[in-house]
Amino acid sequence: MAEKECPLTEAVYYILLAVRKPNHGYGIIQEVEQLTGGRVTLGAGTLYGAIQTLQKKQWIDVYSVDTESRKKKEYIITDLGKEVFETERIRLEELLRNAELMRDVQ
Repeated sequence: MAEKECPLTEAVYYILLAVRKPNHGYGIIQEVEQLTGGRVTLGAGTLYGAIQTLQKKQWIDVYSVDTESRKKKEYIITDLGKEVFETERIRLEELLRNAELMRDVQ
């Protein structure tokens, strides 16, 4: 089933990577920016739209809600999300491996 969901968009790939441990929206934005050296910056609209979609697909779940701090939610990747992420990681490794094989071919 996970194969049908790939390829992932870059934003979704990095969001799933950022919620391998509990993380809130702003934390996800910061982590993605840090991981990519600032190349990928997620806007709030993009992030929260993606979070809603990922929750509907059951790839992420709410980990906790901090009612003291404007109901800040932390998200965590689900087992299904891990399966989809791993399928995509393997697909990307294959792309890189094949590019390396063809590097010296004229």
